[in-house]
Amino acid sequence: MCGKGFEVGVTQVTAVVRNPAEPTRTWEGLFLVDTSAIDSLVPRPCLESIGLAPKGQRVYGLADGSEVRLDITTGDIEFMGEVVGSTIVFGEADAEPLLGVTALESVGIEVDPRNQRLTRLPTTRLKGLSANRR
Repeated sequence: MCGKGFEVGVTQVTAVVRNPAEPTRTWEGLFLVDTSAIDSLVPRPCLESIGLAPKGQRVYGLADGSEVRLDITTGDIEFMGEVVGSTIVFGEADAEPLLGVTALESVGIEVDPRNQRLTRLPTTRLKGLSANRR
């Protein structure tokens, strides 16, 4: 149930989800990179297996135009040598893990649609901070 993920998708990346309160508790899976999703999604049993519990709920719009209220939590997601604290949605037990655009942008990684690969931006964007404030 909480295996390495599924082989379906265009751009995928292996990522580790870590419980920030207990960093030795992790789950690793193959995530579909979904630039139309804001937050990341992991099957509920996988999140529960590392001690993550819902912290609230959020309403999400689905591709078919409908809306659904889902449980969310926060956790650390590590991929491509980077770690980001992120909102994670509790998915159904058979859901494919999704890596949302917030996690990607937070560490300066974008999808190269032509090659279906993740690439690092030369710098991570931080607008509003002047160059003399270091």
